[in-house]
Amino acid sequence: MGKINGCLKCLFVFFNVVFAIIGCLLIFGAVKARVFSAQMSALGAPGLGWVWVFAFGVLGISCLGIYAGISEKELALKIFAGFMAVGMIIMLIFGIVVVVARNKVRESFLSASAEVAEPFMAEEGFRAVLQQLQESGHCCGLVSASDWGHDIPATCECRPGLDGYGGFGTFGHSGCKARPQGTSGPEQVYQQSCGQLIVTYVDFFFNIAIGFLFGFAITALLGLLVALLMIHQVRRHDQAGASSVAMKSY
Repeated sequence: MGKINGCLKCLFVFFNVVFAIIGCLLIFGAVKARVFSAQMSALGAPGLGWVWVFAFGVLGISCLGIYAGISEKELALKIFAGFMAVGMIIMLIFGIVVVVARNKVRESFLSASAEVAEPFMAEEGFRAVLQQLQESGHCCGLVSASDWGHDIPATCECRPGLDGYGGFGTFGHSGCKARPQGTSGPEQVYQQSCGQLIVTYVDFFFNIAIGFLFGFAITALLGLLVALLMIHQVRRHDQAGASSVAMKSY
């Protein structure tokens, strides 16, 4: 008979196997995303360094948990419990940081002015990307249609009833308005700016990251509690064995 309850041990090992598989999938995803890493860094996005650290961390700790559960060694379980405690704290800290970053990004986009948009609109690459976003997202300009200067592109054209007015198109939009005075281009342009649409996308991905981080924090807490319970069972088994040996020698 083992030192740890059989059902608890099987459940512990099973979940560690699942997280080991997740770690392998994260490593595979990091390898695939390595091709785009340079492009992402050039655009100011964070690199893949933290993804590699997190992926190998999940895989390594999961393997340690599998070993600790199968071997039923108190030292291995203590090390695993320590990693769970540290991981829970790190996930909570990163979760709070991501929440603060999301709020800052949202405020910066929503309070952006035409002066903020000028450096972006001066780049041909950004203008091309914005053109594509306007066509699919039914929006116009980064902050407003005036960002395009005197020549409003055709991708800003708003056609009520033909392109999903009121939310029946690909993304839907908030409505149409007349183009700014003194400009040329479509008579009606989208009322929604692409900055508002970008905020929606960014907010969505930030919420996924927040749920991911806090979800791992809760998982680490559960792993810590289970590891402490297993340590208690191992100690109780060892103490019972020591008492039995003492009685026999007596």
